[in-house]
Amino acid sequence: MKKIMISTVVASVILGGCSQLDPYLDKIPFLSNADHNGSETTNENDNGKNDEEVNNEESAETSTNPAEKDSNNPVLEAAFFNDIEVVDDMNVIQNPKNVMALVNKQFSLPSDYIPNDLVRPNVAFSFGDEDIEKSYLRKEAADALKEMFEGAKAASIDLFAVSGYRSYDRQETVFNAEVTRVGEEKAVQVVAIPGSSEHQTGLSMDISSSSVNYGLTEEFEKVPEGKWLAENAHKYGFVLRYPKGKESITGYQFEPWHFRFVGKEAATVMFDKDWTLEEYFDIVEKI
Repeated sequence: MKKIMISTVVASVILGGCSQLDPYLDKIPFLSNADHNGSETTNENDNGKNDEEVNNEESAETSTNPAEKDSNNPVLEAAFFNDIEVVDDMNVIQNPKNVMALVNKQFSLPSDYIPNDLVRPNVAFSFGDEDIEKSYLRKEAADALKEMFEGAKAASIDLFAVSGYRSYDRQETVFNAEVTRVGEEKAVQVVAIPGSSEHQTGLSMDISSSSVNYGLTEEFEKVPEGKWLAENAHKYGFVLRYPKGKESITGYQFEPWHFRFVGKEAATVMFDKDWTLEEYFDIVEKI
């Protein structure tokens, strides 16, 4: 089993071409400019200075990446970035308890990861009071969901939770069933492969309403409940994780029902900037 330890500050882009991916590659430690240009030896210039000294002087006058010096960029503590170990050519997240974990087709959760703080949020479920796996969320996300549902209720909006936490094994079953139904090529566009589902984090909830018969459908975007969520979820720390028009970045089709908890501060930034979680990590500066 091949294992290589790395720390990542990266967001991923998939489905798009190379030009879509280029801005993100510079964020990957082993593909950064520093790694490409690094050398164990240095050459002397005519002025007696080595290349490293010359480069340092030039960089003091001109930044090669102006975005890094933009004081308006959001900042985030290092602990909230993915810590990755490459195992069998897969980027496996080593700090899965991180509430900001970037989980997608490039970054997977360990197959044995089960959050240790799962609780059943005190909200209405589409399946009633049945106590089943998908009715659970991590404590912080569950409390925020309850607050959001109460805020919706105050605005005469009735929401229903449909599907929250999903174990690795359950995701494997769901994925295999979709492959059987539509084939693998189409399945990977709508269902996450085991380990790459945000539902395994215990931080995501699929939400619906009676106006769409409690289903998970794109029609949810057009009804009052879906519109209210899209405009207000960030106030409670949730983001619409797979928005329309960002499919080439998230790697998934538009899902107006899938909301991910990231905390109020990050969610507000992403809402105001119209960023996905991938785009957020491409811009945010580590502190």
